[in-house]
Parts: sequence; structure tokens; C-alpha cells
Amino acid sequence: MKSKTAILLLNLGTPDSPSRWDVGSYLSQFLNDPRVIDIPWLARKILVNCIIVPFRSGSSSKLYKAIWDKEYGSPLLKHTVDLQNKLQKAVGGDIKVEMAMRYKNPSMDVVLERMRKEGFHKIIVFPLFPQYASSSTGSALQRFMEIVSRWWVIPEIKIISQYFDNDDFINCIVNRGKKYDLNQYDHIIFSYHGLPERQVDKVYNDGYLCKDHDCEESLTETNYYCYKAACYQTTKAVVEKLGIPEDKFTLSFQSRLDNKWLTPFSDKVIEELALKGAKKLLVFSPAFTADCLETVYEIGTEYQEIFHKHGGEKIQLVESLNSGDDWVETIKKIALSA
Repeated sequence: MKSKTAILLLNLGTPDSPSRWDVGSYLSQFLNDPRVIDIPWLARKILVNCIIVPFRSGSSSKLYKAIWDKEYGSPLLKHTVDLQNKLQKAVGGDIKVEMAMRYKNPSMDVVLERMRKEGFHKIIVFPLFPQYASSSTGSALQRFMEIVSRWWVIPEIKIISQYFDNDDFINCIVNRGKKYDLNQYDHIIFSYHGLPERQVDKVYNDGYLCKDHDCEESLTETNYYCYKAACYQTTKAVVEKLGIPEDKFTLSFQSRLDNKWLTPFSDKVIEELALKGAKKLLVFSPAFTADCLETVYEIGTEYQEIFHKHGGEKIQLVESLNSGDDWVETIKKIALSA
């Protein structure tokens, strides 16, 4: 008897359309997640539903319209669907590849109900977030377990919680970087999605904060699931393989909501480099495996405007892994060795 196995790819999510209504619906579901905005329930409801969504949905809708494809929708959805299809071909017909979003569609509820009916013996869960964070990987895995825990028959489950230190994953980023002549750029930035400092502090159970664990320099058993430590280790591995001098790159964090998030801030770093005379920047975004609003628009458009305003000329975004053949093979290798 053949064992029925499925690989489930999980990504963050995207609005169903760039309309203000659909963007607002997406933001509401996303930001009401207690792992995303980790403040008391009532305060979160007031902040999200009465302040953020009403005031932000209009501006966010304009941003999504700027990157939306009439045929494929959002870049995140397009790249994730392409990845699913290519991975299905790579693993063959004996393994089913499914894909779901944590927020909006295709929803985890619908996809997992279909998988339940198919009766898989083993499900390999592969979140498309290389560095663990409670607000991304943690939230997706929690939702997955909540749904599956209600099944009468719970199959064997293997979870890939993070893979920032996987050599094949690092090589995928390096391959993207090799498409560019690094010597043509005045500086190289590794821009990661930001998190509130309090969220990385919650990783530790020893009474100390993230800042007390030397996360910029070393990876230990204690900080292995610290997002900040994982970001620094990802950058170190890529820099070493590409031979980038220490004085030519900066690690930074983007998409902050306030000043109590991880620093340095990407937009401030770009501004400072422009004021110091930098004309050309190359920007990697290693926390994003698929190009999305945060890479295509925030880095490619908003940061370009900031850079140009302060004297810079060109910001070149290094494409994400998307559905590249090397990335497909990496996922296959990691998933099937689980």
C-alpha cells in the first residue's frame, strides 16, 4: 500500500482584489490576529477596527492597484501558485502539493477540508517564511493545528518551522545576487520585515531580553528561534558566499508601525546613505521568498523616492526566490527529508 503524502505550502496572504473593501477586509483579518498585534483584545479591536483599517485601507488600496496584474492578481499570489505548480511537477504524481494563505484566499479552512476528505496519511507543512516569527510562521502553524485538531483522523504531520540556516536556501539567495555586478553598487542593504522589539523579547524564557543575547554576532540554542538572530545569520551566510566586504553592507528592518520596532530602519539607512553620497544601492529582501507589496512597492518605489530625494540615483531590488528552479528543488529536498 502506498502512503498518501501531501506537501502544504503556507504563505501570508493577499487581498482578493485591490478595491478598498477587499483590502480593508484583508487588513482586518490580518491585524486582528493576536500574534500580529499582540496587545490586549479590546485595545487591539479598537486600534485595528476603529483606527488602522478605516484610515489605512484607502491608501493601501492605491498601493495594491499599483502592483496588481489584471490576469494574475497580486505578485504574491502569482508567485505562490507558480511555485506550487512547479513543485508538483518536481515531486511527481505520488505526492500532492497544496497551497493555502494564512489570511484570505485560498483559505486554510477550504484547502484543509479538501485535504481531509482526500485522506492523506502524511502532511508536510512548509511555511514560506525562512526565519521563524510568531506573527508569520507561528500564526500560520497555530491556525493549521487548530483546524487539524478537529479532525477525527489526524495523520502524521511534519512541520518545517524555519530554514534560514539551510545551505541550499542560502545558495538560492546567492544565485539571485550573482545576477548583478556587486562592484557597481556603492552599498548593499539586506532589508528584512520588521517586528516590534517586544515580540522578539518573548522568545526568551531566561528572564533576559533579545538585546542581552548577542543576536547580531552569534547563533545559540537560546536564540535559535529569535527572528533577529536568524536575520543576522542569514545575512552573514550570504555575505560570506558573495565575498561582500564588511563595510559595504548593512542589515536593516522595514515596514515598521512605530519606533519600538527592530532597528536600524531601512528607510532611514537609505536616507543616510544618500546624504553620504551613495548613488547606487543593491537591496536584498531575504525574509520574503516571494515578491510582494513590501518588496515591489515599498523597496522598489517608496525607497527609490526617498533615495532620489536625498541625492541618490538608483535602488536595484534583488528579486525574491519566487518560483525559481533552484528554490523548487530546495523545497523538495527539505520537505522530503523531513
